[in-house]
Parts: sequence; structure tokens; C-alpha cells
Amino acid sequence: MYLKSYKELIVWQKAITLVKEVFILTNKFPKSELYGIIAQMRRATISILSNSAEGYGRKSNKEYA
Repeated sequence: MYLKSYKELIVWQKAITLVKEVFILTNKFPKSELYGIIAQMRRATISILSNSAEGYGRKSNKEYA
């Protein structure tokens, strides 16, 4: 089965849910943490999305893995 888009990847779909949940959760953190743990948690979850999409775009199976 060939996927038409990285958005069909299960890991990407679950990561979207995780990103939403992390943003909701971190909105409840103290504002003093805005540039500390909040930023780090948000960057980490967004990185999952970016890396999944980038990996999907690789041409060879070795690169994709």
C-alpha cells in the first residue's frame, strides 16, 4: 500500500493529537516558564511532526527508515 501523503502516517496523526494536548497543557503552566520548559516541550512535539514529514519525503528506503 502506498501512502499519498505524510498525513496518512499513523505516527503523524498521533503526533498532531500530542501537539494539541501539549499546547493545551502548557497553557496552564506559569508564564515564567514561557521561554523554559514550555518552549522546549512545544518544540519537541512539533519536531515529531517535522521529522515524520521529512522522512516520508525521502526517496530511498534507507533514507526513509
